[in-house]
Amino acid sequence: MVNDNLTNKKKVLMVQGLHEEGKKLLLERDDIEPITIMSANEDEILEAAKEVHGITVRTANISRKIIENSKNLLIVSRHGVGYDSIDVEALNDSNIPLAIAAHSNMISVAEHAMFMLLALSKNVFYYDSFARKADWTTRWDIRAWDVADKNLLVIGFGRIGSRLVKRALAFDMNVYVYDPYVNAEEINKSGAIHSENYLDMLSEMDAVSLHCPKNQETTDMFSEQEFNIMKDSSYLINCARGGIVNEKALYDALISKKIRGAGLDVYDDEPSISTNPLFSLDNILLSPHIAGVTQEATIRMSKQAVQNILDVFDNKVNPEVIINKNVL
Repeated sequence: MVNDNLTNKKKVLMVQGLHEEGKKLLLERDDIEPITIMSANEDEILEAAKEVHGITVRTANISRKIIENSKNLLIVSRHGVGYDSIDVEALNDSNIPLAIAAHSNMISVAEHAMFMLLALSKNVFYYDSFARKADWTTRWDIRAWDVADKNLLVIGFGRIGSRLVKRALAFDMNVYVYDPYVNAEEINKSGAIHSENYLDMLSEMDAVSLHCPKNQETTDMFSEQEFNIMKDSSYLINCARGGIVNEKALYDALISKKIRGAGLDVYDDEPSISTNPLFSLDNILLSPHIAGVTQEATIRMSKQAVQNILDVFDNKVNPEVIINKNVL
């Protein structure tokens, strides 16, 4: 005799796993069958996803092939906010929503960008190396700068950029914001100063931090032209997406001292390759795309990624977290 409860269960595939706090939300439901696959291999995901109703995914590619082969699929939910690895067009064609964990890592990334700015300004790794050798001869070779009263340009006033603004203002920085999609009044209300044209601001900025999506408009947004305008004492921080900064132009700018330094959490090639010329420089601070990966953010991501799936199953869709709203 067939168990009706089993046949009615919706299957949720967790690609590359999920934090226990997120899994717990699935296990609490009698009508859900959780399935985990740790592989990012397309063929293995394709096979595992055949009969599933929902997919959570970290960084693996969810291709058209996988989507079209998953005949029961009702939603794909990202464990994070970026969706470069998801074939959104294929989801649109199949009328399947793509959800993101919209509020999960905004604090973590804003803190990371602020950390990079402070670490570069204080030249922490330079001084750390001498302190470890008990060598104080460098103490008066002053290579640290205050961030107070310096000019910071934040590009993008979304969930992350707006929170970086708050943190930079708390450090007594003069904060400017460029975001053509946000009302100037809203930016000015935050305590920052609205900028109509970021190119006009670059020559006066001590630091620039990028918090915009990668698209046709922002690809190579910072390249040779922009670095030629920037002050030779300025810093560039990119915790957004690889490709917004042209890496070759950045390398040239750093090696020729057109700018003082840079902080990168994202790259053209991810996972990054050790032969990247940028990695040979000592005036760049690097992290492996982990700005949004803290203990707290990981828990928030896992729980929201699962909740987004459950909301679709329960017809309680939150449009704020859906990227392709046209399918709703």
